[in-house]
Amino acid sequence: MATAFIFPGQGSQKAGMGRDLAEAFATARDVFAEVDEALGRKLSEIIFEGPDETLTLTENAQPALMAVSMAVVRVLEKDFDVRAADHAKYLAGHSLGEYSALCAAGCFSLDRTAKLLQTRGRAMQGAVPPGEGAMCAILGLDLGDVEDVARKAAGGEVCEVANDNAPGQVVVSGHKGAVERAAILARDAGAKRAVMLPVSAPFHCSLMIKAAEAMSWALGEASESPAAVPVVANYTAAPETVPSEIVSNLVHQVTGRVRWRESMAFMAGEGIDFFVELGAGKVLTGLVKRNAPGAEGMAVNGPADIEKLAERLKG
Repeated sequence: MATAFIFPGQGSQKAGMGRDLAEAFATARDVFAEVDEALGRKLSEIIFEGPDETLTLTENAQPALMAVSMAVVRVLEKDFDVRAADHAKYLAGHSLGEYSALCAAGCFSLDRTAKLLQTRGRAMQGAVPPGEGAMCAILGLDLGDVEDVARKAAGGEVCEVANDNAPGQVVVSGHKGAVERAAILARDAGAKRAVMLPVSAPFHCSLMIKAAEAMSWALGEASESPAAVPVVANYTAAPETVPSEIVSNLVHQVTGRVRWRESMAFMAGEGIDFFVELGAGKVLTGLVKRNAPGAEGMAVNGPADIEKLAERLKG
């Protein structure tokens, strides 16, 4: 069995996530306390108590999801002696989840990761005036067809593929009018569904250029350390360990598409047959069978899940 650890992105957040971990493990409580201290505010209260509309704000959701993922990682390490470097061949994360993966790989400290994600969330939220951008999930068309739809829908505006999540599941992002036109054209082209997403900004498209500039400044020239485990980057769908390349990928990731289908295919091609999603929800686990036929997925977010995974990995 070859294993990869994968980390969820925005949309997996839910008020109350991580609370059972904090109640069960001092290690998890320490993670949430460290994130609170780094941000100078009680993000943990929002994580545990909500309300959901506050947690869903991009500047909250991004560091919050990372905190839950890292609570799982640290509990596995400190309480069950299960370390990513010993058990995972690759790490990967969806959008902000790439930061969780890099933190787990030792590239960034926990406090710096929290600060980076708060900055990223604020920069992405502020890059486009409210109401000017939109995103749409197109189901039932392959990537090439969606790219054609996006080009036709643009009409001088921005409409680009933001997330290539799985065969038949592609998200477009850009100006609201262009994305709405894409939804209509996609249905005409045979899409099963075209669903406008309840997001606050058009992520992962060229409208995010100001956010990319902000992250270039915030990240500096390199991560703090090389990755102890290769991290498959969203921007390249290829593994990376070198600090300068890691930072370059993160900057490009803000405006570039999330190449999740290709990332999963790469890992499956490298023999990965067990994908473990560490953190809130099970969105990525649900995509495993579609992206890596024959592989197994496991969502790990509570104490019982952690115990089950530790037993399995340690044999």
